[in-house]
Amino acid sequence: MAWTHSELRPGLRWWSRTLSIAACLTATVALGSCAANPPKQPENVCEVFDEKRGWYKAARKAKKKWGMPVHVGMAFVHRESHYVADAKPPRKRILGLIPWRRLSSAYGYAQATDEAWQDYEAQTDRWFTDRDNFSDAMDFIGWYNHRSHKRLGIAKSDPYHLYLAYYSGHGGYARGVWKNSPTVQGYARKVQNQASRYAQQLKRCGKA
Repeated sequence: MAWTHSELRPGLRWWSRTLSIAACLTATVALGSCAANPPKQPENVCEVFDEKRGWYKAARKAKKKWGMPVHVGMAFVHRESHYVADAKPPRKRILGLIPWRRLSSAYGYAQATDEAWQDYEAQTDRWFTDRDNFSDAMDFIGWYNHRSHKRLGIAKSDPYHLYLAYYSGHGGYARGVWKNSPTVQGYARKVQNQASRYAQQLKRCGKA
C-alpha cells in the first residue's frame, strides 16, 4: 500500500521534505550551469580563466586531444559568441519589420550549425553533447580545426586561415570563396589579433 505525504510518520515526513529540497537545489544548480553568464572581462583571458575555472581545464583538454593551442580556441569562442552560451544568429525580417526565420541553425559558444554538430557527434562517438556546454564547444572547435589541418594543410597555430576554413567550410575554403570577401577576411584578422593578445596574456599569468 502506498503512503500519501500526510500519512507518513513524522520522521518519514522530515526525510521526504529533505529529499525534495535537495532535488530542487540540484535542479537549480544544473539549470544555472547551463545558463552561465559570460565572463566579466572577456578581453583578458587570464581574468576569464580566474572567473571560470572549469574553462581552463576544458581548453587544456582540447589542446591535449586535438593539438589546439589554448589561445586559438578561446579566440574562436570570443569571435563566435562572445562567450554567450545560448548565442544565436539574428532573425531575418519581412519588410524589414516582421521577425522571421534565423539566418542559420548556428547555436552556442562555437556557433556550430545543426549539420556540423551532428557530423561532430558521429565522427567522435560523443552522443551526449551540448552546444551550450563550454567543454563540448571547445572540443568541437578542436575537432574542426584538426580536420582543417588534415584536409587543407593549415597549421594548428594559424588562427587566421583556420578561421577562414571554419567560417567558409572546408569546401568553400578550398575553392577560395573567402578571397573575394573582405568581410570574412576581416573576421579572420580579428580572430588572429585576439589570439595573439590572448597568447601574450597567458604567458604573463603562467597559463600558456
